[in-house]
Amino acid sequence: MAAKLSQAELAMRLGTTQSAIARLEGGGVSPSLSTLRRYAEATGTKLHVELVAG
Repeated sequence: MAAKLSQAELAMRLGTTQSAIARLEGGGVSPSLSTLRRYAEATGTKLHVELVAG
């Protein structure tokens, strides 16, 4: 939403389908780090991964 992209527009930037973006955004899949990197780049954001002690 913050990037002001529709799922269809984001899908085109990532070279995937709108339904794949919907599954990703809905939590229906566990994306790889490379997918998250591409998603961040396509939305103009940065990926930050942090491991913390539980």
